Amino acid sequence: MNQFMERAVELAIKNVHEGGQPFGAVLVKNNTVIAEGVNELHKNYDISGHAELLAIRRAQIELQTNDLAGFTMYASGEPCPMCLTAMYFAGIEKVFYSNSVDEAVEAGLGKSKEIYEELTKEKAERLLSMTRMELNNGQANPMKLWIEHSSL
Repeated sequence: MNQFMERAVELAIKNVHEGGQPFGAVLVKNNTVIAEGVNELHKNYDISGHAELLAIRRAQIELQTNDLAGFTMYASGEPCPMCLTAMYFAGIEKVFYSNSVDEAVEAGLGKSKEIYEELTKEKAERLLSMTRMELNNGQANPMKLWIEHSSL
């Protein structure tokens, strides 16, 4: 195990001792720790307060960028679908993790596995109902507005 994974696991262990879940994350670029995070669900009642997301947010604020190309995430647990998606959006290029989603299930933290399975289903078959609604007549279309503004 390398120093960055060791740190992610240390953060996770400390978080468990403080009443949180066993997840820690370290975001690295050029062998330098840029940001860290632990799950803060127990502190802030924020379902998006996952270790990886918090490390990403902190790095983006510190560096004033949304582009984290060239960064590597070290996580004590296999990232959930939400965190994985954020890493794709941010351009993170590598992820290393210690505990698997299946191990999380064994620990009673199986929501990630359920969601990964849900995402393989067609929209109509998913537990979460999603329905597209058309814009009202005359209402501005935000996507068209974006296209107009981004082509200036």
